[in-house]
Amino acid sequence: MSNQKLFNVAVVGATGAVGEQIIRLLAERNFPIGELKLLSSARSAGKKINFKGQEITIEEAKPESFRNVDIALFSAGGDVSRALVPEAIKHGTICVDNTSAFRMDPDTPLVVPEVNIDKINENKGVIANPNCSTIQMVQALKPLYDRYGISRIIVSTYQAVSGAGASAIRETLRQSRAVLDGQPVEPQILPVGSLPVKHQIAFNAIPQIDKFVDNGFTYEEMKMINETKKIMGDESLEVTATCVRIPVVYGHSESVYVELKSDFDVEEVKNILAEAPGIVLQDNPAEQLYPLATEAAGKLETFVGRVRRDLSNPRALNMWIVSDNLLKGAAWNAVQIAEYIAIEK
Repeated sequence: MSNQKLFNVAVVGATGAVGEQIIRLLAERNFPIGELKLLSSARSAGKKINFKGQEITIEEAKPESFRNVDIALFSAGGDVSRALVPEAIKHGTICVDNTSAFRMDPDTPLVVPEVNIDKINENKGVIANPNCSTIQMVQALKPLYDRYGISRIIVSTYQAVSGAGASAIRETLRQSRAVLDGQPVEPQILPVGSLPVKHQIAFNAIPQIDKFVDNGFTYEEMKMINETKKIMGDESLEVTATCVRIPVVYGHSESVYVELKSDFDVEEVKNILAEAPGIVLQDNPAEQLYPLATEAAGKLETFVGRVRRDLSNPRALNMWIVSDNLLKGAAWNAVQIAEYIAIEK
């Protein structure tokens, strides 16, 4: 990218977990930056962050912050995106949004670069990053969709607490120490929902991520269902999800059952996955090799294993998909989109 023109870039939510990863990736990838603006809430304004040896002062994110900004990467929550993305667009800024604010907007491309990179060119000023658990699943399923067709997907997730923010990580560690020391646990953070009821996450599994909707599913589950159809460009897909929070810090794991439309050979499926962009196949039961959240943490790829034909449906597969929810599930996906924008311009 060294021969490219330079871009003025803004990171909105610079002090958050995803924002920090975006800044790190922009540095490591040598993104062609002219000026870097780090934007956050008024509370964080004035703090300094080191970027490639240069100290940059964090500014409060305001509508005028986007003057002369070419690309803005948002990860400061849906309310901030809804308020500031339209203002950034007025300044001619292309926005990559990590929140759910615009994902299901019919005029907004919902993009996983390995799956539907061409959709980026349809943007009207904003490109949406899908939900973290959706990203890793569609990345693994798209090559199978292209080869065999897919009729039905059933997914159960085992999601890391970092997906609920730094306070959820601290609560998980605090509770774990308390339980190990025989002390009482006082849950304060999880599950994140509309009710004041909170549950212990340490040594537990909470079958709720986000609030419940009227159909008995949670918003997280509905995100996976609706986003998968939009990204695949196929409303006929039958998708159902159960999303569970577990006491893992980084890395979402998913058990996925997928019904294909045509016959398949398991070894061919494994070869297709092994050759798919951004996918690492880890599948050797004889050596107990399969994806683990502890090993996926800190890595950009999505890991797939436990690939096997279903015993009751010969056209169905079962597999295990793992990825770092802050990287491919958020920051890395956003930076990939930004890199594509830079190349195209």
